[in-house]
This record gives sequence, structure tokens and C-alpha cells, in this order.
Amino acid sequence: MKKTTMWMAAVAISAISFLPLQNAQSVDTTQYWMKVRAEDKFQRSLVANTGASIEATREDYVIAVGSLEEKNAVEDLGLLEVSFPMTDAMDFPAKDAAFHNYAEMTEKLRTLTSRHTDISQMNSIGKSLEGRDIWAIRISGDLANADTLPAAIFMGGHHAREHLSIELPLYYVEYLLTEYANGNPRIQRLVNARDLHFIPMVNPDGAEFDISTGSYKSWRKNRRQNSNGTYGVDLNRNYGYGWGGGGASTNPSSDTFRGPSAFSEPETQAIKNYVESHENITSLLSFHTFSQLILYPWGHQYEGISNTRDKQVHEVMAKKMAEWNGYEPKQASGLYIASGDTTDWAYGEHKIISFTFELDPANSGWGSGGFYPGAQIIPEVQRKNLEPVLYMIEHADNPYRVLDGNGPIFKP
Repeated sequence: MKKTTMWMAAVAISAISFLPLQNAQSVDTTQYWMKVRAEDKFQRSLVANTGASIEATREDYVIAVGSLEEKNAVEDLGLLEVSFPMTDAMDFPAKDAAFHNYAEMTEKLRTLTSRHTDISQMNSIGKSLEGRDIWAIRISGDLANADTLPAAIFMGGHHAREHLSIELPLYYVEYLLTEYANGNPRIQRLVNARDLHFIPMVNPDGAEFDISTGSYKSWRKNRRQNSNGTYGVDLNRNYGYGWGGGGASTNPSSDTFRGPSAFSEPETQAIKNYVESHENITSLLSFHTFSQLILYPWGHQYEGISNTRDKQVHEVMAKKMAEWNGYEPKQASGLYIASGDTTDWAYGEHKIISFTFELDPANSGWGSGGFYPGAQIIPEVQRKNLEPVLYMIEHADNPYRVLDGNGPIFKP
């Protein structure tokens, strides 16, 4: 992956080797990488409000992805420094065969749960627009009474091109089931006392489309057919709390299109219904890529959480988890305003302690490394995020214990 210090070399190479993105749509869908000057959260929010998706933030600039219209809007702000079309010439199978497509993920989950029926269940929580099952794995040492135990939920794959985000919840399912069976006392203690939920691929249609031709498409959204001939709703702008605010586009062509209404998409409806049917969920973690960040509410406004203890719990837990994975902890809107996301909804509507992890790498690599860093990165990212996951599971009975041992205790 090229480092961000190699901007000019990358741009020179791009003139020769980077081809416009072409998707199967009736309108021009060329997407552009952009280096955009943005020195604070207010300038970053201006960029986000153009509809471009900000994928990485640095001290005085951001890396964004957007259409020609959005690139022009950023240019009109006087902030655009460098841009070029994204590449679509990246073969999937050879170097990235270790990533799981939908069928492979489904088969692996079935195999794992069939081997560990005493502590795991595999259920479809709904279907995507194209009819694919959205799979959830439930793990508990007491499945019959799991609803009476404190619960945590982990999910990945909201955004199609973020394939690494799918590999983590999938791996932690395997880790917990295998280590439990192997007699790991720590894992047995946690699993016996918790109700754990994993949804590795929230957006199966988008993930499959992104690799459907054997080359990556840098696709982000689901596969909703929009009124203007484009496709897709950004599922992480479609949740109900704060929906329709800044950083979520009304333009169906935009990567951050929020959809016609909150929870308009079957994928977000499935998550909503599933979470709300398990009132024992106290903690949530949504995996995304990239930038190495730990984010917590709010994202839709600059103000922080008004409840002091709730704010402190998020801050303390984020800081602690950062000690293990080396990511930067911060309130989501400290980057830029983005409304309608998973964690704002989970905390805002249900007071679930909620985090987003923006996984590795830290830099974009201009057209490849950010979303497609190569399969060699998978084991290390899984390893460095294991302790944060176990930490959240450990404290699901009472996240307030991270402060002073006091606070509401879980009551079934």
C-alpha cells in the first residue's frame, strides 16, 4: 500500500493505470478519490454534506470518495487538492481468496454451529432486497434462558466494499465456539454468563455485487433501484435516530444516500427488529473500514452525550480498547457530522452502549489499500481486536463498572 506521503507519485501513476469505475447502471457512475483540505470538523462536515463519503481523516486533510457531481461540489468549496478516477482493475480471487464471499460465509457458519449445537444457533433475521438471508449467530452457555442473560451484539458488512469488517465477527464466532469446546476457562466463563449475537454480513447484496465480476467495484451501498436509474442506499445513513440530518445525502446517486425514509431498507429493518426483540442487549459494536478509529455517539451532532455517566462510559471504554488495538478513540462527530448511523440509533433509542470500529489500514493507498488491503492483513486485525471484543463481552452485564463499580445492574 502506498503511504499518504506519496501523493504526487500516486497521482502520476494514476494517469496511466487507474481506470474509471463502471457499474451496471444507466448513468455515469465514475467514482473519484479525492484529497481534500479540511482542517477541522466543520470543514470536514462541509465536505460530507456534498454527498462524498469521507473514508480517512488526517490533521489537515481528508480522503474522500464521490461522483463527478460531488467532486465538483468539493471543488466549488475551494478545498479540493487532488483527485482521480478510482480503479476497477483489481482481481479478487488470487491474492484475496482468504476473504469469505456470501456462500462461503454461510457454509462456515453452518459448519460451526452444527458442531456446537449446545451453545450456538444460526438464524435468518430477514432477507435482503435480492432475497439473501441475513444470518445471525447466537452463542450462550444457556440458550434456553439466554434472554435472561446480559447480551452484546457484533456486526459487520454494512458497506459492501468493507470486506474486512465481515471477517472479524465471523472469526470471533469461530474463536468463541472453538475455545469453549477446548476448555478455555475464560471463554467458558464468559459464554456461560452471556447472550452473544454476531451478524457478520448486514449487506449481502452489496458485498456480492462488489466482487461479482472478479474485480472490485468499490461499491458501498445496498442494491436498491432508485428512481433516477442509480442503485443503492447507504445502510449506515438509514437508521432512524437523527435520520435526515447532515452528512447524509438526499441524492440517490450519492454514496451516502440516506434512502427515502428511515429504515426504508429491509437490511436495516432486519437489524432494528432483531435488536428490539432482544431487550437484554446492553452493548453493540459495528465493524467498518478503514482509518483505525474507535467512534462513539453522537455522529449526527457536535454536542456530546448529555448524560454524564453515559458519556464517560463510552469515553473510558473507548480509551481502554484503544490500548489493545492502537486505534484512536473519539466522538464520531469529531470527524464530521453523519446522521442515521447504527450507533446513534442503538444508543439514542435504546441506551445501548455502542461503538464503531474503523479497522485497518490507517491510510488509503489511493484506490486500493483502504478498502482492499489484501488478505494478508486479516489475521493481525483479528488478533489486535480480540481483547476489545472480550472486554465488551466482559462488561455487558454492567458497562458502568468501568467507572466506579456503580450504575444500573443488568436485570432480565
